[in-house]
Amino acid sequence: MQRIRLRYTKRGRLRFTSHRDFQRAFERALRRAEVPMAYSAGFTPHPKVSYANAAPTGTGSEAEYLEIALTAERDPDKLRELLDESMPVGLDIIDAVEARTSGLADRLTASVWELRLDGVAPEDAERAVAAFNAAESVEVQRMAKNGMRTFDARPAVAHLETVGPQADRPTDQACAILRLVVRHVTPAVRPDDVLSGLRAVADLAPPVAAAVTRLAQGLFDEETGTVTDPLAPDREAAVTGNTTVAEAAAAKAPA
Repeated sequence: MQRIRLRYTKRGRLRFTSHRDFQRAFERALRRAEVPMAYSAGFTPHPKVSYANAAPTGTGSEAEYLEIALTAERDPDKLRELLDESMPVGLDIIDAVEARTSGLADRLTASVWELRLDGVAPEDAERAVAAFNAAESVEVQRMAKNGMRTFDARPAVAHLETVGPQADRPTDQACAILRLVVRHVTPAVRPDDVLSGLRAVADLAPPVAAAVTRLAQGLFDEETGTVTDPLAPDREAAVTGNTTVAEAAAAKAPA
């Protein structure tokens, strides 16, 4: 059985696609591309697709990941092209590798987010970011299944800064851009929680909803403060010819 790991996006209006909607679109794409999928057992077999840490509905993303299991080997690049052609524009399959290592989900320990705050002056955003970074704790509230929950959002934020205006934004309109690196912890701290924290510590309240996009997710490097490509170990294993522990054990097992 071959396993392929894919990176996909949620762009433009498709950022409002729910995870369930994406699942339906992706399963249709698998059928159109005639991918030799492995299926689960039981009375209602489903394609073996594993999704990892999907972004919330309404947020864009350049770095969503999933893994599929195939009954016959396929070239990852050609498979990516076939699937991308079968997906709606905006839900784009942009990378594919053969899974040669274990623990993809374990390598998704942090995300890089971009928050565009229309109607907010950059200098106001800078003051709010400085107050957030200087705070030892930032308590925020979020509605959960069991009612309102209060938690500290500050420890999960590894980095928060303002960045320059985007080239496609009018220069005569106030617009602040924030870059956020947040660790994946429990309870999960989302970009909306950080915005709530900015409101709590500096009374920063954008007049319109922020446009939020995940730029990357992967393993957080504590030394450099960067988020690494979670598919890099599979590429390296393909070059060196390394196999997973499970594959090595299977090769040594008696026939």
